[in-house]
Amino acid sequence: MSQPQTFWPVESDEAGAEFLVCMSCLSEVFRRRIPMPDCPTCHGVSTYEAFTLDSIRDWGTTELIAKAEAEAAQPAPARSGSLAEAEG
Repeated sequence: MSQPQTFWPVESDEAGAEFLVCMSCLSEVFRRRIPMPDCPTCHGVSTYEAFTLDSIRDWGTTELIAKAEAEAAQPAPARSGSLAEAEG
């Protein structure tokens, strides 16, 4: 039985860079949140950088772009300064 993924909420900046990409594996992207305690693919810690959807489309792999577009299609996570949990 797998447990739900836990996330830290992250505020987007004024430039609209609301997608966080794991820079260790370049295969995980999350919208305004990062998984705890580490990246589910490579288990990298503190390896996320913010990008806009357009910038991910410019340089991302087909798989990463598809993940970013799927995240964009979901309702934005609630903006909160507290710890948030959600299913991944």
